[in-house]
This record gives sequence, C-alpha cells and structure tokens, in this order.
Amino acid sequence: MYNISSIYPKKEGCRFDFDYYLNSHMPLSIARLSGAKGFQGVSVERGMEIEEPRIESTYVAMCHYYFDTLEDFMAAFLPHAEELRGDIKNYTDIQPVIQINKVEIARPERT
Repeated sequence: MYNISSIYPKKEGCRFDFDYYLNSHMPLSIARLSGAKGFQGVSVERGMEIEEPRIESTYVAMCHYYFDTLEDFMAAFLPHAEELRGDIKNYTDIQPVIQINKVEIARPERT
C-alpha cells in the first residue's frame, strides 16, 4: 500500500481556511479519487499547539490518501490534477509538500 500525503508547513502569517478545506476541497477531492481502482482510504489531520508543556506543531495540516499502488493513485489523480491543484488558492497560501511513502506496517482500527 502507498500513502500519498499533502503536507502544509506552518509559516508565519500563513492562511489556511479549515472550513473551506474540510467542507469544500476535501469532499471534491474524495469524490474524484475514492471510486478509483486501488483506493484504500483518506485521512486529514490538523496540527495542534500544546501549551503545557509547550509543543508547537510543524504543520498546519496533512492529508493522506492510501492506494494499493502508486500507479493506481496516479491513474485516479492525474485526470483531476488541474481542478484539485487549482482549488488550493481557495483555502491556503501555503505551497503543499508532497510526500509519497510505501506503507511497511499498518494496523486496522480496533473494533
């Protein structure tokens, strides 16, 4: 399985509209990619700040898509790349970092 991540580094004065991201961009993205061959799931994470002890997050947000193969992801993403990339300006001024990983260990949720 492969994890394809869009990671948004925290920068001074950056803009990230979580309402738009969670309620407009991600539903669009999920609608375009989730029906594709090899789709396994998606998660979105919001960076947290902890006051005591003081721990600052490095990232504002991370989105992780999981596909059986990298080829499955590319086949799902490329037809929609322009639309999805074009929507980034509507929720952030941060240039996302793309990280592709081969998942070596994954455990299912406890039931």
